[in-house]
Amino acid sequence: MDTHVWCDENPHAYRNFRDQRNFSVNVWCGIVGDVLIGPHILPDRLTGNGYLNFLQHVLPNLLEEVPLGILRQMWYLHDGAPQHFARQVRDFLNVEYPNRWIGRNGPIHWPARSPDLTPCDFYLWGHMKQLVYSEPVNSIEELTARIRVAAETIREDPTVFGRVRASLERRARDCIDNNGLQF
Repeated sequence: MDTHVWCDENPHAYRNFRDQRNFSVNVWCGIVGDVLIGPHILPDRLTGNGYLNFLQHVLPNLLEEVPLGILRQMWYLHDGAPQHFARQVRDFLNVEYPNRWIGRNGPIHWPARSPDLTPCDFYLWGHMKQLVYSEPVNSIEELTARIRVAAETIREDPTVFGRVRASLERRARDCIDNNGLQF
């Protein structure tokens, strides 16, 4: 591995002597208002049927604390991953979230290459990775535990979701000002 640090001291720089890529986990999280939902560890190789199982049997449990009035008006957003595009997944979302889901071939199409407009993409995953990988991770169990601790750390910040909403509003204005082009 090539590593270059061009200053005398960098508190964020460390060099991996072991490969951390020999394990990984698939994580699902959501944001509803001021609440971080999850994390939920998904199967290593998620299929359309596996994602459908998550939507049908796991997600309702994760959303138990969300008030019914919010659930009835809630929109579901996911990206264009093949598992999200599976016919059985789209059929399920059409029933559970009629005209209230965003994704490939959904009532509202997933805007291609749009992580700037998705709070999990522009905030959550990057911040969570900073917390999780502040030091090298040595096992899949340690990785999973750090993901859960990172989620709790985020939940404990009372101002985080207000800042995320303000950032989303600014990003939406920038997108509109640029006629939907990159900003």
